Order: sequence, then C-alpha cells, then structure tokens
Amino acid sequence: MSDLKDNKLFKAIRDKGTNLESEMSFFDHLDALRKHLIRSALAIVIFTSLAFYYFDFFYNTVIMGPSKPSFWTYRMLCELGAYLHRPGLCIDKINIHTINTEMAGQFTLQINSSFMIGLALGFPYLLYEVWLFIKPALHDKERKAASGFVFYASVLFLLGVLFGYFVITAMSLSFLAGYTVSDSIQNLFSIDSYISSVATLTLATGAVFELPILIYILSTMGLLTAKFMRESRRYAIIIILIVAAVVTPTPDMLTMTVVSIPLFLLFEASIFVAAAVDKRRQLKHDELMGS
Repeated sequence: MSDLKDNKLFKAIRDKGTNLESEMSFFDHLDALRKHLIRSALAIVIFTSLAFYYFDFFYNTVIMGPSKPSFWTYRMLCELGAYLHRPGLCIDKINIHTINTEMAGQFTLQINSSFMIGLALGFPYLLYEVWLFIKPALHDKERKAASGFVFYASVLFLLGVLFGYFVITAMSLSFLAGYTVSDSIQNLFSIDSYISSVATLTLATGAVFELPILIYILSTMGLLTAKFMRESRRYAIIIILIVAAVVTPTPDMLTMTVVSIPLFLLFEASIFVAAAVDKRRQLKHDELMGS
C-alpha cells in the first residue's frame, strides 16, 4: 500500500512538472507573439507618421494621380491607341470632382489615408515578423523550403499593388467618372468614396497576387494538388473572366483582357508551385519507403 501511494505521489509530481513546463512554454509563446506584435505596430506607426508628414506628396501625386489625364496609364493607352490606329483609347479628360461633406472629414481623411499608406509600406516588415514567429516551430527542411517566404510574398504584393493601381484603378476610375444615365445628373464624388475606391482596388489586387503563396501553403498541408488544379483549369478560367469583368466595369474586351492575363499567369504559376510541392512530397515518400 505504501509503495502504491509512493507511485501515485511520484506520478502526480511528474505530471505537475510536465504541466508546468507546458504552461511555461505556452506563456513563452505568448510573450514572443507580444514582442512581434509590438514591433509590427511600431513599424506601422513609423510608416504612418512618414506618410502623414509627406501627405501633400502622397495625396497630390499618388492618391489623386489616377484622376488626372497626365497619369502614366492614360499616356500609355494613348500611345497604344496611336500604334493600333484606335484614337478612342486616348483619355483627354476625367470628370472627377471631389467634395467633403463632414466637419472633420479632411482631418480624418489624412489620418485614414496615412494609415493605409503606412500599412502598405510596412507590409514586408509584417511578413518578416510573421516569419520570425513561426520559424522556431519549423524543422530544418521546412525552414529551408520556406526561406524565401518574406521575399516572394513581398514581391508578389508589390506587383499586385502596382498592377491594381496603374491598371485596374486607373481604368475603373476613368470609366466610372464619365458614366452617366442622364445629363441632368452631375457627378460629384465624396473624397471618402474616391479614396475608398482607390485603396480597395489597389490593396485588394495586392492580396489577390498572393495566390501562389496560398497555394504553396495549401499544397504543403496536402489540401491541394497540381492534378486537381489542372483538372479545374476550365472552371478557373470562367472565374477569372468573371472577376476581370467585375473589377473593370468598362464595356470593351481589351480592358478585360488586360486585367485577366495576369490572373491567368498567376493561376498557372500556382499550378507550377503545387507541382513542385507534390514532387518534393513524392521524393520524401520514396526515401522513407526505400529506407
């Protein structure tokens, strides 16, 4: 009976030690997460402050850029129209007149716009902090396979933002600003509506361009394969065309084609990524079977 009590006491002490170690490990992870969140927040605050300080440049050159006929996209369209003998592609005037309807509207406009700019500029650093947080939980092979996560995700986001800003945003604004159902209705856009449209189209396209990264994660988890994506290509084409038609409300096929081509390329690149993950998984399986 005494030995039984001693065994129970020893087991209770051992379990208590194990539970205490697990609790300490859990709180260590929380502490590490807190540090990463604080550093990320500080980075966003710094970029937001810079955007607030140089807001005249960001507002006049970046935010209001697509509302001016001298915008780079419109000049390139005009040159393309001259090359294709289609003068209708030239955009000489954009009927955008913005107004403010709130007492503190312009102040909150500067704050919100600076925050969105700071978030976009600080996105690569946010990815870096995410990588630092998950890196200790990965094995050596997993770390090696995902070593370029921050670089590739940042490049894809940047390409998406540039494409969304110079192509989708520009074409959408030029069409919507000139669209009227009656000559008696004058287009006067609130500045909040204008900036919301620019930010949504630009940042949303940046997020869409992260598709290869998402496919890589899903393929690594075994939830998606290259074979399935190839078999679903016809459905993906239909979805891409629908997305291109929604984000570019212009009636001509040229605009929708310009938008859909990068999405097709992204899908094909995602198939390539999934195939590489499948091949690596198969090689690992063969090694295990051979050993």
